[in-house]
Amino acid sequence: MAMGILEAAKKRLGSFGYDFKDGDAAILDFAVNKAVNFIKNDCNISDIPEGLFEIAVDMAVGEFLRSKKTFAPQDIAGLDLSAAVKQIQVGDTSTTFGDGSLTAEQRLDALINRLTTYGLGELSCYRRICW
Repeated sequence: MAMGILEAAKKRLGSFGYDFKDGDAAILDFAVNKAVNFIKNDCNISDIPEGLFEIAVDMAVGEFLRSKKTFAPQDIAGLDLSAAVKQIQVGDTSTTFGDGSLTAEQRLDALINRLTTYGLGELSCYRRICW
């Protein structure tokens, strides 16, 4: 399953306009393993269920972008998030991009936050009691 998440994460990053560079494979592999292990530990399960696949992909992509922002910001400087999303509102969570009032860094931070936290409530549907 982690291999499928890795390939899906590469496609997801490509959808944001990110071009892979040397050394990205190791960073993305680490991010995928981190997301997978977080979900497994939080739910007390041994495999990622199909219903959490997209959440694992987004968590991995968010972690990858956070690492890039921290250690190699020049690699993600070309991402165009100016008109990525106008508004998303799910429950009490609201994300708005493309309005011009946010800086590029603020839009990137909002995207990373959304990728790493959206869907965490769905984990409870797959939790098992730990004895």
